[in-house]
Amino acid sequence: MASITSVTLEVADPTAAEHFYATAFGLGPELRVRASQEPSTGFRGFTLSLTVSQPSTVNGLIDAALDAGASAVKPATKSLWGYGGVVQAPDGTLWKIATSAKKDKGPATREIDRFVLLLGAEDVLASKRFYVGQGLTVGKSFGRKYVEFDTPSSPVTLALYGRRALAKDAGVPPEGTGSHRIALGSDIGPFTDPDGFAWEKPAH
Repeated sequence: MASITSVTLEVADPTAAEHFYATAFGLGPELRVRASQEPSTGFRGFTLSLTVSQPSTVNGLIDAALDAGASAVKPATKSLWGYGGVVQAPDGTLWKIATSAKKDKGPATREIDRFVLLLGAEDVLASKRFYVGQGLTVGKSFGRKYVEFDTPSSPVTLALYGRRALAKDAGVPPEGTGSHRIALGSDIGPFTDPDGFAWEKPAH
């Protein structure tokens, strides 16, 4: 079964980015950084999402990110689906921290339940067909709006969302040019998807 082993963010200052992510979220080897000066403006066409168990954990992770140098994009608020907010890391990556729970069940932790990469697709159905052709299995699918792939052995969950809808969900304008500034490590690479996202063999 296809597995996504890591997400590599291409950043101007890898040392600063590594320090930020270790301080803010404490993520493991599933998140990597490497140096890049590729031009990129506006929305890069993806967001990273951390799903946690309760609102106090959302608040704790957002506060830690802001303290480490992130900027607030959407303050954490309650919604129909739960509670969450969006921050932008100093390297420009958009992060959504969210929970489906409306109330706390216990003390806040820093435990992350799921690490999700949402790719903004110009045509969700075309991208879905492409990924199925690469060997990925669809877990959830909501027409032309949203697709989540079933990768139970992966530390990274992959989902597709319409590009404009994803930008709106993140609280940013949908316009953007240049590099996505991200690469996916997987045993099914290397290839580039219809929206220009690069997959590569994981570096060991």
